[in-house]
Amino acid sequence: QVQLVESGGGLVQAGGSLRLSCAASGSIVSINRMSWYRQAPGQQRELVASITSGGSTNYGDFVKGRFTISRDNEKTVYLQMNSLLSEDTAVYYCNVNVRITPFRATGNDFWGQGTQVTVSS
Repeated sequence: QVQLVESGGGLVQAGGSLRLSCAASGSIVSINRMSWYRQAPGQQRELVASITSGGSTNYGDFVKGRFTISRDNEKTVYLQMNSLLSEDTAVYYCNVNVRITPFRATGNDFWGQGTQVTVSS
């Protein structure tokens, strides 16, 4: 129903930057919220950042001003990551809450396949 294509992960040295992108397509009436989560080996998946359809943003406490989430249209979200640390190493997942029918205000959650971010110290 909804497909998410992520890109932008890779290997970077500590202090460097990466930009992740996620494009949504499919049976979409509207997107309520687009988010990035991450999961490191042996750790729980955690919220990195989210942005609502109205532009409100929310960040995990560990971000501390280093990351910025943005949208350039209704279906593409970016995560600009600066001053990367080795502890930012994880698989980063795009998540969208999408209305797939106009008859219900609440949406469904869909996940991307994940993109690996590795920060070398």
